Amino acid sequence: MFASVKERYGEFSIERVESMLKANGIDRHPLQQGASMILPGIPQTPWHEPYEHPDIAAVVQAFEAGYPAIKAEYEKAWQADQFSTFENFLMTKPEWQALHLYRQGSLVEEASDTAPTAFGILKNEVVAKGKLCTLLESHFSTLLPGTSIPPHNDLWNFSIVLHFAVDIPENCGIRVAEETRQWREGKCLLFDYSFEHEAWNRGDRPRTCLLMDLWHPDTTPPEREALVGLVTEVRKLTERGKKK
Repeated sequence: MFASVKERYGEFSIERVESMLKANGIDRHPLQQGASMILPGIPQTPWHEPYEHPDIAAVVQAFEAGYPAIKAEYEKAWQADQFSTFENFLMTKPEWQALHLYRQGSLVEEASDTAPTAFGILKNEVVAKGKLCTLLESHFSTLLPGTSIPPHNDLWNFSIVLHFAVDIPENCGIRVAEETRQWREGKCLLFDYSFEHEAWNRGDRPRTCLLMDLWHPDTTPPEREALVGLVTEVRKLTERGKKK
């Protein structure tokens, strides 16, 4: 599976990925125990500052500059009932609504009409520049009042999630590892979701963030290529197993 990557980048270019598969010497933080895959050498840092990584800082700056237009487009889409129930490998909850911009390995082209500002920034600044983890997605995520997302870990530590706060009532928050933070409208939060995390909306109106699954800045191009191949193959095998 990895032969072509090593041929182009060097024998030791994906050593960490191979080490992860062997599970040799991988030291997990206690609050990462629920994650399926931990790439060794990734700092055990739950929260990251949005502007600390140059590649991600450019994304943060673009979305924060586009905030007024993005919020107006979100409000129009929400009022037009263009959101649907969010589903992922962990849960399906009608109280958690989503409008997807990127899903199943490609941009959702219909979103270019619904949310043109966010779609344009995602397409040009994130997808075109290889910053989006193509194994995952980007979507507007809306939690209805009184809704909570229970403590959980996402699958791995080689991608990192950016939350761009679009519409935030009072009494909302998110805990990652042992620290709780609040969203600020028009600003971003960035965290490693292989750590246990949870979120809640105890406010009086929906809470909406635009979520993007980005490659962790400490991963390399050959590692990213190898990881896409690995996870894609695992997903194919899983689907075949379900059909038997």
